[in-house]
Amino acid sequence: FQEVRVMVMEALKVFSQDRTGLADYALESGGGSILSTRCSETYQTKAALLSLFGFPLWYFSQSPRTVIQPDVHPGNCWAFRGSKGFLVIQLSMKILPTAVTMEHVSKSLAPSGTLRSAPRDFSVYGLKDEHEDRGKLLGNYTYDEDGEDLQMFTISEENDEAFQIIEVQVLSNWGHPEYTCMYRFRVHGLPSDV
Repeated sequence: FQEVRVMVMEALKVFSQDRTGLADYALESGGGSILSTRCSETYQTKAALLSLFGFPLWYFSQSPRTVIQPDVHPGNCWAFRGSKGFLVIQLSMKILPTAVTMEHVSKSLAPSGTLRSAPRDFSVYGLKDEHEDRGKLLGNYTYDEDGEDLQMFTISEENDEAFQIIEVQVLSNWGHPEYTCMYRFRVHGLPSDV
């Protein structure tokens, strides 16, 4: 019984630690921020949030900041037009990146029961400044629509540089013709002064 209790306590501890047990240097409440979406256009939903006499006054769309906030519920994502998009994130401090985590809403919670709007192939770069066109490639990855909702990817390219700016380039989605949704993106690593 004691062994089961210890296992449950460890599982709860990891879950309470943002489900990864690792620091997220992109987290907005921890000091991360969105610097740019380059030319990615936020997709405007067709549902009016506010209307008067049946005429829409205001349409709702989530900001790219949603990607670095911990609330991952259906529809609480940054939707960008098409299947290719860019997000430049300033981390809370300069780190040697060791892994990134992409999280999408669970297939069981998705209203359509599919993850067609989820990012599929994506690349991650370390940048010296936000205006740098081509940073240091840290890895090319594929989010598995049939995998867990939270998927961690180890930095796959040889790298010994510390960065405070990370760029995520989404290259494709799982088949949605109009938009792609990014729910949560985390960046893990070692502080550069350690």
